[in-house]
Formats: sequence, structure tokens, C-alpha cells
Amino acid sequence: MVDDELSLAEPLTDQRPNPDTAIRPLIPLFATSALTAALAACGGGGGATATPPIQSTPSPGPQPTPAPPPTSPTPQQASRFLLQSQFSASDAELTAVQSAGYAGWLDQQFNAAPSTTGWDWLLSKGYGDTSFTNNSFPTDYMIWNQLIASPGAVRKRVALALSEIMVASANGVNLPWRFFAMAAYWDTLVANAFGNYRALLEAITLNAAMGVYLNTRGNQKEDAATGRQPDENYAREVLQLFSIGLYELNQDGTNKLVNGQPVETYDQSTVSNLARVFTGYNFDTIGSVANDPQYLRKPMVVTASMHSNLAATFLGVTVASNTAPAVALKTALDTIANHPNVAPFISKQLIQRLVTSNPSPAYVGRVAAVFNNNGASARGDLKAVVRAVLLDDEARSATGLTAPTWGKLREPILRFVQWARTFKATSGADTWRISDLSSDATRLGQSPLRSASVFNFFRPGYVPPNTALATAALVAPEFQITNESSVAGYVNFMQNTVRNGFADVSANYAAELALVADAAALVERLNLLLTAGQLSAANVETIRSAVASIAVTTTAGQLNRVQAAIWLVMAAPQYLVQK
Repeated sequence: MVDDELSLAEPLTDQRPNPDTAIRPLIPLFATSALTAALAACGGGGGATATPPIQSTPSPGPQPTPAPPPTSPTPQQASRFLLQSQFSASDAELTAVQSAGYAGWLDQQFNAAPSTTGWDWLLSKGYGDTSFTNNSFPTDYMIWNQLIASPGAVRKRVALALSEIMVASANGVNLPWRFFAMAAYWDTLVANAFGNYRALLEAITLNAAMGVYLNTRGNQKEDAATGRQPDENYAREVLQLFSIGLYELNQDGTNKLVNGQPVETYDQSTVSNLARVFTGYNFDTIGSVANDPQYLRKPMVVTASMHSNLAATFLGVTVASNTAPAVALKTALDTIANHPNVAPFISKQLIQRLVTSNPSPAYVGRVAAVFNNNGASARGDLKAVVRAVLLDDEARSATGLTAPTWGKLREPILRFVQWARTFKATSGADTWRISDLSSDATRLGQSPLRSASVFNFFRPGYVPPNTALATAALVAPEFQITNESSVAGYVNFMQNTVRNGFADVSANYAAELALVADAAALVERLNLLLTAGQLSAANVETIRSAVASIAVTTTAGQLNRVQAAIWLVMAAPQYLVQK
């Protein structure tokens, strides 16, 4: 990201707040118009997805693993690591990372006890009552609780990344008890976030919510009399989005080229044949009790009479005619999971979600090598992959702090969750009544588990058209949901949220109020916790000067100063672009 495309210094300098006013008047004066114009100029907009220029290298092997990162990081380094690994950085977590080192702290997170599942949280709040059967809103309450209040933030962060790769959206899961179906889907991602990719692929394939979303549930074999053919939706998306992608890849994530052109990984025949494997599946309602959603928690089961008995040829293998459904499924998933594309395809997207939009081919290659072999001859070990993503020298090096091509735009979900976790947000009645925040005009413009399509909120290869990013052949996925409306919606939504909370959810600013008399110390603390110390010196001084002008002679004035400081940092370019 080119920093001067997102400059905030000039508007801040010219638009000082009146010392006696609250935070609200700061917004229309200094961020809404300025930041809207800046982000729009950088190429926001949710239009058609541009395809990045094709790259290719001669099938390189993985690069040697760099030397381990330092075991005693500075507070800024620890904060940067935490903001890549999870959602937020607290004083205690900064100390823990500095004490244990990056790898040691990660081991602690990997070994942490499981937390309450989304499903069990819903039950504990009474949503098993039949009066909620046809409601959708408990999905939102559940997922915001999981992201904001649930322990195991690293696991939840990886699960959120996986939910943007193997997408099932509540917007397309239309059935009774849909929120329990979505909770079971989310819990599947959480449970497998540090597990094995092949096991995750099978769990997602047989998941009830996914079965509804991509039509596996109720998918029937061909019928010559009626002309019916198996639904191809899941067969297509499991290849294109969940595993191998459209084009053959080198292990560093670049396209393989033949005569200068990419090579497709599959064709229509592949999809049509693979679709036969995914026929005959439906909910497992054996032993179900009326008005009990437990069947949505169980893997789908196959009815043999509904399953296609035709031979199926795909990706170089053939499932013989009349093969038992379970054997056919195992063959298909084993074949997909062992495809050479899976390692670079999944590895690169995890890097993009956690660290940077444009990782070097060498970085992708190193992580893909770990996907292929975790050091103990195991393939698809996601714990090892996550470790490799976060501990790679490219992720930990200070070079990325200044490289204009390095980093990523923070997606709105992460900004909101970071605010809530950083400032210890609580729900008064422990209900977490945060609703769908998808509106880009009045809310975040993004809400977890509510993607508009199976292609996620944004594509991993999205290039903002007619921008410096496009000229530099850089992708910027999160910019696909960034436009004038969404930027204004975000700054206004966060201004109100920082000040008033949301519904029954409110923050605790006690630690910040303790520094309220010292504007420089207050901004320094927020700079560390929210941006890992990445605000420019000019913006630090501008924000300090702005908040210092707010009188603190009253309790209201003290709170105004703290809230203004938080909001201004969260509107700054070095916050929005995570390095």
C-alpha cells in the first residue's frame, strides 16, 4: 500500500476541534470527506473483479527456512505480531509475548483448552425455544460473542479466515433453526482451525449448513426419464474456492504457463463427473426429536438409492460404477486434498488474511512446503501452516513496515472486533445483541457469516481498477468492499460506537482515562495497542494536538478526550492499512 494515497495529515491539521465540543463534531470536519476521497482514490468500489497479471516461475523449490525471529520482541514488535495472530493486543498479552517469544506464545495458544461453542452458547441463552425457529438474528449474536468475548482468539481468528475461504453464508441458509445450522458450521471451522486440512474438507462437505448453501443436501442422481442431472454447485465451488483454484500453480503460488498461458485445473466434464459423488446426501434425522435442531449438528448421511452409480472421472482418477457412496466420497476428497495446487492455494490465502495481501512467491513457497510436510511427514497440518505464516521472516521483518507493496487493508470486521477486545467491551446482560452490520452506508459494510455470495466479501485476487495498485500489479482484496459510501459509513458508525457502544455492548476506557491529563501518553498508548506503533510522527502530533485541545475539567470532557483519541487513531491511514 502506498502511504501517501491514504494521507490524513492535512485534513487533521486544518480541522482542529473546538476545545469545548464533544467528539461528534470532529467527524464531518476531518475524516468523512477526507478519508472518503483518499480511499476512493486508492481504488475502492465493489464492482467487477479484475484479474491480476499472470505470474510464473520455473517451479522453484521452497527456500531455506530463515533464522528464528528474536525471542524478546519490543512492545511494538509484540503488538504487531498479536494483531496478525488474533484480533487485538492487551497489556497482559504484550507482556506474555515478550516473555515467551513468538513461538512460545503461539504454542500456548495452540494448547489452550477449548472454549464454549457457538452452538452451546445459543442453547445457554434460550434460543432452543421453538419461538425462535424461524429467526435469523441469533446467528449474529452468536458470532459476535464468539469473536469478541470468547477465549482462544488465535483459533477464532484462523476460523474467521477459513470462513472467508470455505464460505457458507447465513444469507443463503434458509431453513428452520438456521442459526443453529450456522453455529454448527462455525464450530466446525473452530474445531478444525488447528487440525488437518483433509479432515476439515470432509467436515465442511458433510456440514448441514454447507449442504443447504451449495445444494448438496437433497442432491439426487441422474434420471434419464426426466432429464435430471446431479446439481453441480458444490462440485464446482469445492474445486474453485475451497481447494485448488482455476489454474495450475507452482508451489510458490504463481501460475504455471504453457506457451505463455495459464493451464486450467479442471473443465466442465470434471465438474459433471465429480457432482455424481455428492448425490444422495441429506440431514441425519435418525433418532431426532420433534422441534430439536440437533440433526443440524451432525454430518449429512447418504441414501444409497439417491446416489449416482455411474462411473466418475475427475482429476486423473476414476470412481468405478456402482462404487459404494462412502468409498466414492473418500476417493474424491483424498484426490482433491492431495492435489499439488492445494498447498500454495490455501497457504497464500491464509497469508493474505493474516499478514499481507501480496506475499512474495518465496514466502508462499515456504508456507506451502510446510503444508506439504509439517516436518513429521504429515500433509495439511493447519497448525503448522499457521505457525509458518506467522513466524516467517517476511511476516516478522521490519522491512514490511516501510515497503510500499507490503501490508493489507484491515477489513471492517477486524476493526470493530479489535475495538471491542482492546477496550474490554462487555454485554450488560451477556446477550451480545449486535445485529447484522452489513450496511455500508450506516454500519460496517461487512458482517461475519453474512457474505453476499460463496465468493466471500472480496476475492483474493481483486485489483482496484484505475489505481496505482493496479499499475503496480498489486492485489488488494479488502478494497472490493471499499467505496465512498462504506468509508463514510465506517467512520460515522465507529464514531457513534466508540462514544455510545452498540445495543447492550459497551467499552471500558478506565486505562485510557488514567492517562487523560497527558495527551501525548494517551496517544502513545493507543498507537501501541491499535497500530503497533505505526502511526507516522506527523499524525501522532496532529492527533495529540487535536485531543489536547479538548478540555478535561469535567468528567464528560475527560471521556470526550479519550473517545476522540480512539476514534482519530482508528480513522488514520496507518491504522486502516495494517503493516
